[in-house]
Amino acid sequence: MPRKAHFGRRKLIIQMAPQSWKHLPFFTENLPVIDATLEEDKRDILPPADQRFAALEACAPSQTRVVIMGQDPYPTPGHAHGLSFSVEPEVRPLPRSLNNIFKEMVDDLGGAPLTGDLRGWASQGVLLLNTVLSVPAGEANGHKDLGWQTLAHQVLEEVSKKPTAFVLWGKQAQNLSKHIHPGDHLMIETAHPSPLSARRGFFGSKPFSRINTWLADRGEHPIDWTMQ
Repeated sequence: MPRKAHFGRRKLIIQMAPQSWKHLPFFTENLPVIDATLEEDKRDILPPADQRFAALEACAPSQTRVVIMGQDPYPTPGHAHGLSFSVEPEVRPLPRSLNNIFKEMVDDLGGAPLTGDLRGWASQGVLLLNTVLSVPAGEANGHKDLGWQTLAHQVLEEVSKKPTAFVLWGKQAQNLSKHIHPGDHLMIETAHPSPLSARRGFFGSKPFSRINTWLADRGEHPIDWTMQ
């Protein structure tokens, strides 16, 4: 949970590092600067501060089996809650990229979750991490220059110390592959599920069954992708 520090008349929300990730240099070297910048930003910032590290809180490094990289949180109030591509369960209609993810899942597996809340995936070791962890309401990519990317780089370096399945949809996510240590990983790199690109290689890629086959070959339990 975030804590509040008071400096004169200024109230600064300090986002606390998730316990299992706090050793990453980002939390001491970069986060204080981001905190200070966010405090000066008077726009409505999404998601709320206590949800920004939700993806990391749900998956410790040792528990992470799959990483699905996103770009930045949904800029629509009430949608983002700290996990890439995921939305609060009451959100209807689903964001278009998530709707396409579910379409591909139905084609791949025969079913999909009943809502857009993907916390059930996170509970099974799927790290749903955005490259940028905050966004001004209504301004997609509005915090792309804030410095969040350093955290994504360090997380990828950390989890790739052991075999992991990495899902990199679109060029922006694929550019992060240089931060993945070589290893016995599964690398799924296709077009983004956005309506602008999904038909250029995302549809028909069957990422969910490929991940489960890879996990099974390693003697691990598959992911229940339809779990709510």
